[in-house]
Amino acid sequence: MSRSLTACALAGLLMACGGDAENDANASSMLQGTVQIDGSSTVFPITEAVAEEFGGMHPRVRVTVGVSGTGGGMKKFAQGETAISGASRPIKQKEVDACAASGVEFIELPVAYDGLAVVVNKDNDFATTMTVDELNAMWHAGSTATRWSDIRPDWPDREFRLYAPGQDSGTFDYFTETVNGKSGNCRPDATFSEDDNVLVTGIAGDKDGIGFFGYAYYHENADKLNVVAVDGGKGPVKPDMTTIETGTYAPLSRPLFIYVSKEAAGRPEVDAFVNYYLGDGRMLAEEVGYVPMPEAAAEKTRQRYSNRVLGTTQG
Repeated sequence: MSRSLTACALAGLLMACGGDAENDANASSMLQGTVQIDGSSTVFPITEAVAEEFGGMHPRVRVTVGVSGTGGGMKKFAQGETAISGASRPIKQKEVDACAASGVEFIELPVAYDGLAVVVNKDNDFATTMTVDELNAMWHAGSTATRWSDIRPDWPDREFRLYAPGQDSGTFDYFTETVNGKSGNCRPDATFSEDDNVLVTGIAGDKDGIGFFGYAYYHENADKLNVVAVDGGKGPVKPDMTTIETGTYAPLSRPLFIYVSKEAAGRPEVDAFVNYYLGDGRMLAEEVGYVPMPEAAAEKTRQRYSNRVLGTTQG
């Protein structure tokens, strides 16, 4: 009798567990709808990666990710056209006002840190630091500089060669906007490639090569390249996980955001997507070349979303 009761209890437990798993699977398969996202090309790679993973788990949810830029995305968001807007900077006051005028309440969620490494050949022992103005003189579209000595008179009188991510890259947009004042403002005679391996190989094999890409990728290839300390006005700083996270590696590091409409967050498909983005999806930032939020900060962000804390905390 005792064995029979135990077997029955065990069978009941397994059925209950199986029922829970089946219920979870059913809930996942039943989730449906559309999640409309637009905004920053810099945030796009992270959001796209999250959307692909989320779509695999929830095939009946259609996630659309547009790239109108931070400002363009905010215009659509303020008009209620999108549920989520990606932003490579904090929301501006005029955008806050536009949201208020349309009755759009929003939740601001930092999702990753972006840091760009400026790198040179391993044998380059002179370009150890550069100011933002010097980078601009080298990279902007109207530049006539061709030799290291054009940037600093005491540098070698040799031609430098530029290597950059492809012009569709968010990294390219970020660098050109930050250093040259406008996204896409870059001289055309650089070697462009969507493949970071091409850039690393090019610079590693060219003693006068210089280029830029995400810090995470430099970190993987630090034995092949030297990183340049960038002076944003407060002295030269090299990028690393700490200086990027704290923003002291300026101006080539910053937090990246998504802004979620409070009204849209009430829809099950949007709520599930955002929770995945802030949870398991958080580490996808590293896969696409960004610095993930540290767990303590990520937990605060999850709580901010869970509690539907409205508005911006950015100064």
